[in-house]
Parts: sequence; structure tokens; C-alpha cells
Amino acid sequence: MMRQDDDAHAMREDNGMRRHAFLFAIVFATALQAAPPDIEKLIREMTLEEKLGQLSQYVPDQPELQPALKNGHVGSILNGGGAERVNELQRAVLAGSRLKIPMLVGHDVIHGYRTIFPIPLGIAATWDPSLAELSASVAAREARAAGIRWTFAPMVDIARDPRWGRISEGAGEDPHLGKLMAAAYVRGFQNNGLLACAKHYAAYGGVEGGRDYGTVEMSEQTLRDVYLPPFRAAAEAGAATFMSAFNTVNGVPATSNRFLLTDVLRGEWGFRGFVVSDWSSVTELIHHRVAAAPRDAAVAAINAGVDMAMVDGSYMTLGDAVRDKRVSMATIDEAVRRVLRAKVAAGLFDDPFTDASRTAATMLTRENRDAARRVARQSFVLLRNEGDVLPLRRDAGTIAVVGPLAESRVDLLGSWAAEGKAEDAISIFEGLRAAAGTAKVMLANDAEAAGRADVIVAVLGENRDMSGEAASRASIELSQSQQRLLEELVSTGKPVVLLVLSGRPLALAWAAEHVPAILQVWFPGIEGAAALAEVVFGDAAPGGRLPVTIPRATGQVPIYYAQLPSGRPADPANKFTNKYIDVPIGPLYPFGHGLTYTKFEYSDVEINGNVASIAVRNAGSRDGEEVVQLYITDVVASVSRPVRELKDYRRIALKAGETQRVEFTITREQLSFWKGKILTAEPGQFRLRIGPNSAVGLETTYELK
Repeated sequence: MMRQDDDAHAMREDNGMRRHAFLFAIVFATALQAAPPDIEKLIREMTLEEKLGQLSQYVPDQPELQPALKNGHVGSILNGGGAERVNELQRAVLAGSRLKIPMLVGHDVIHGYRTIFPIPLGIAATWDPSLAELSASVAAREARAAGIRWTFAPMVDIARDPRWGRISEGAGEDPHLGKLMAAAYVRGFQNNGLLACAKHYAAYGGVEGGRDYGTVEMSEQTLRDVYLPPFRAAAEAGAATFMSAFNTVNGVPATSNRFLLTDVLRGEWGFRGFVVSDWSSVTELIHHRVAAAPRDAAVAAINAGVDMAMVDGSYMTLGDAVRDKRVSMATIDEAVRRVLRAKVAAGLFDDPFTDASRTAATMLTRENRDAARRVARQSFVLLRNEGDVLPLRRDAGTIAVVGPLAESRVDLLGSWAAEGKAEDAISIFEGLRAAAGTAKVMLANDAEAAGRADVIVAVLGENRDMSGEAASRASIELSQSQQRLLEELVSTGKPVVLLVLSGRPLALAWAAEHVPAILQVWFPGIEGAAALAEVVFGDAAPGGRLPVTIPRATGQVPIYYAQLPSGRPADPANKFTNKYIDVPIGPLYPFGHGLTYTKFEYSDVEINGNVASIAVRNAGSRDGEEVVQLYITDVVASVSRPVRELKDYRRIALKAGETQRVEFTITREQLSFWKGKILTAEPGQFRLRIGPNSAVGLETTYELK
């Protein structure tokens, strides 16, 4: 139980963690707030049209850009295209600006700029925020060298429906893991001079049916408990900007949602940066049927709290709305003030240009590639390894590599690959062949040819265009041709290793029953093939754990581990319970699952005051790493609470035969949930489960007095 002195200890620890985040946040926030004295003077001297120009963003090939440049009405450009081009545009902006206000250049630097890392879902599978921070640091340094000062990342949307293509861009289904990753990305970007943008605010990952740009309907409790925490973590880490989402939230479009943009973001969280709309999401308020014309949409968006309109030019129509009092000048001035503060933080008033001669030396360095390989190694999730088929031996005879993705380079990059190029990568076939030692690696075109080898490696899944924005799928199974090929490969009787490339979890029920070894490799980036070869041949062990639940069939989704309990829990012996009649109960692979090349045993769980602990033993013959996970269940509460929630975890390294006692300190925050606007922890009993994933573990009880 948590006694008064224990409670104080837990609160001190919690406050310490918050203090660390706050200290980082204040470093960046100071830059946002400590604007030079002349910014207020600039605002006083600007015409209304010049102010609206600061709130407008363009793309370089947009017809409206040239007159805007001439009149000094350009606040930002996205996708500027390299240091020389950015400098050219910046000179044009300054030439047209009466007050010589530089523009802010943004770009979708999502998982690398030139050095492409695994997709964010793959980075989340590392369960290591330091690797997320590393990837963002490399991306920021390269982007800055190309003249970019602002990235539209991180995407921190919680996603529990793998039909949604943009699940590839985030950290998966869990708010705790999502919070850690969100803060890490912000630190990585902004500590290296690139303004971060937390997106898509908010609840975009909850769209109905996984259909991009769709509708979101959810309770405020779910919104606050699940979907908002990563955004709050990004704000507390000092994120300079937020991006409003395309979707509606309970009937109100996110881009005109004052509750989200002003009441919560600025009122409750104290956010001092600026909000940019998503691409044309201001004028899309017309399609949402909450505005009749672009001018009305602009009024709704800026009054709700959107400071900058992306691409659609809508904010340049606000002059009449200010003059007829539908928008106050104070609202316009505050939006301009926020944008100018961000430009100060980006260093644009000190030096708006980039030394183009240094660009090449910054891109794709050996250090950057090594970082990408390190992250990729930790992102692979070993789903199944019956009979220890993996790792393959280098004297394994002949290894056949087969499948439509075996020779692809471009698909390793995934969506939103910025300036990454296919020629920067090698294919999986090339990577395995280069690392195979005395084993002969051959490319097979079909099952008959593959069957002549000693071992078969099948490279299946999605090409990169099948996930990401505007890539929702009604079915997340393998294609019919790939499924047929896989069945033919298994029928040869040779050991089969399935390497799954994808931007989402795929339903692999047949493979999970018939293929002895399955490795989820996501879209692993330019060093992905080399990292994969290291893991396949045992130079490194797979270190990833699932940040999402893998379903047995598409019809099970949305499926996630932290569901609310049913009044009739699933029971295979009772028809009238919460289940499907045509698939087994539960997921194919649970959240948190991931094997490695050794075995771990858990024992002796206990609770002592606020500290829960468990003994973990490496019971295999090889050194390895385990991710020990703590889940908490609120046994009785005033509202229905999830069956369990991830609250903490530890990655530990154990030598073969070694045992380590792993401890977790229980805090009041871990036991809390939202009731309206109040975060509360109710006294009572809690079940603690510690184990290797969300489905199994050893339990003990804990009481909050």
C-alpha cells in the first residue's frame, strides 16, 4: 500500500522526472518568449496585409507565391528544396519585405532527411527513446544544412486501427510509449536547431474504419487518457509548433476546434508556440460544412487558434473580417507574435541564409549511416522462431532469397523519405549475399527454384506506397499472390524464414502456424538491409518489441491490448460472450511481444512499499536483452478502466545464465486517470503484472490508500 511517506517519495520521483522535462522545455521556450524588443515594434509598424502574410505559407511552385513575394506577404514556404534554392527564395522574400522579415522554411523531415532511418513505427519498436532522439538529431543536422529550419514532425497520433496508413508515422497504440517517443523526437530535433511540429492535433489516429481524413467520435475521457498524452508530452518538451488535424472530433473539425486549440493546448497546457494548419485544412472546413467560403473558414480557424494557414491562401482574405470585427486585431497580432517568436528561436533574424558549401559534408556521413544501422538493428521484431531456425549459419549451404521485395531498394525507405535515394541503399538480397560467408545466396524467381536450396528466405509484405498518407487498406492480409507463393515455399519442406516489410502490422495467421521463423522488419531505411543481414546471421540479436497489436484477421480491428473490459468477457466455452465465432479469441501477437536468440524466465514477483520487483533470468545459452514490462489494472474504479495499461518498462542486458532483479517504483501518476478536466487517482486495489508482453506475466497486488 502507498503510505504517506511512500507517497511523498513517489511524488518526489515524479516531480524529478517532470523537472527534467521542464528544464529542457524552458531552454527552448525561453527562445520563443525572449523575443528581441523590435518584434513589438515590427508588429506596430506592419500593415494588416503584411501581418496576414506572416500567417500564410506557400509552396515554391504555387502561382500565388510570386505576387506575395513582391508584396512581402510570405511568412513561410514548405519544401523549399536545398540550401541554394532556399537562399534564393529567402533573398526574394527579404527583397519584397518592407520590414525585412525572413521567411521560415518547413519540410516533412519525418524519419531522416538524406540519411533515412526506419519509419517511426519501426523506431517505436525499439522501445528506446534515445534512439528516436538520435534519429531526430541526425535528421535535424542534415535538414539545417539544406536550409530547413522547421520540420512537420513528430507525428504523435495514437493509432489503434492498422487499416489507417499513417500508423506507419507514429509510435503505435500506447499512450505511455507514445509520450516517451514524442518528447524524445522534440529533443532530438530542437537540440539540433530544427523547430519541431507535433501533429496531427488531435485524435487523427482514431478515424472511423481507419479511413484517412475521416471522422473521429470518442468520449472526452478517451481523448484525454489515450490520444492527448503524447501531445502534452511534446508540449512539455518544448515543441515550437503544433499542426491541426484534418479530421473532425465529436462533430467539430480540429482546425476550427477552439476547445482543443485554445482551451486545452494554450489554456491548460500553457503552450506558447504557434499552430499551423495541415495542407489546405482551413478551406476544407467548407467540405466539413462548417463554413460557406474560404473567408468564413479563415475566420473560424484563426478564432479557434490556428495561427498559420498552409498553402490554401485563406488567411490573406481576413482583411475584411478584421475590418468588420469578425476577427479582432488583437487575435491577428498574437498570431503574428507567435510566428515571429518562432523565427527568432530558429535563428532567422540572426542569419537567414545557409552556407551551401557545407551541405555535402553534412549529408550521409559514415557516422550518420552507422546511426541508421544501429536504430534499424533494434527495430526488428522476431515474432516466431520455432526450432531456432534463426540465426542462419554461414555454412548453411545454399540460401534462396525469394519474393517481390527481395531486390527492392526504394521500398526500404518507406513513405516520407525526404531526400533519401534508392541508390543510397542496398537490397535485402544484396545485404544477405554480402554477409553470407561461405553460404551461397541465390535469387529465386519461384518456389520450384527456391526449393532446390537448403534454406529459403521469403521477403514479402507491402511496398512503400501501400502505407503512409492516403494509403488506408480495407484488408491487411498478404496479397493473394504473396500468400500463394508463401504456401508453395512451405510445401517444399525446406526451412522458411519470412521477412515482413510493411508500414503497419499485417494479419499473418497462416504464416504464424506454418512458417517457422518470422521477422517483422518494417521499412528499415537505407542501412536496413545491412542491419538485417547482421541479425539474420547472428552477429546481432533482434531487439524490437511490438508497439502495436497484430490481429489474426482484418475483421478483428480495431484490436489493442488496453481495451475496456466487457460485462461478458470472452470465453471459448460460452457462446454468449465478447468474441468472434470464426477466429480464436485474442490477437495473433500481443502488444509488447518480441523474441530474441535466447530465453528469459520470470519469477519471484513482490511488492515492498512503492517498489514492485521481479527476478529475470537468461535461461538460454546466449547473452541477450529483454524488455521487462509493467502493466497496471485498476480493479474497481468509478468508471470502467482498461483491462491493463503499460506504465513502465526496463531494457536489461543479461549474460547467459545471469539473473537480475528488476525494480519499478509505483507513482500516483501511474494510477491516475482523467475525469473531465481532473486527473485523479482513486484509492483502492490495483493489480500489477510484470512480464515480457501485455498478454503474459506474473502478478501482485498494490493498494492506494
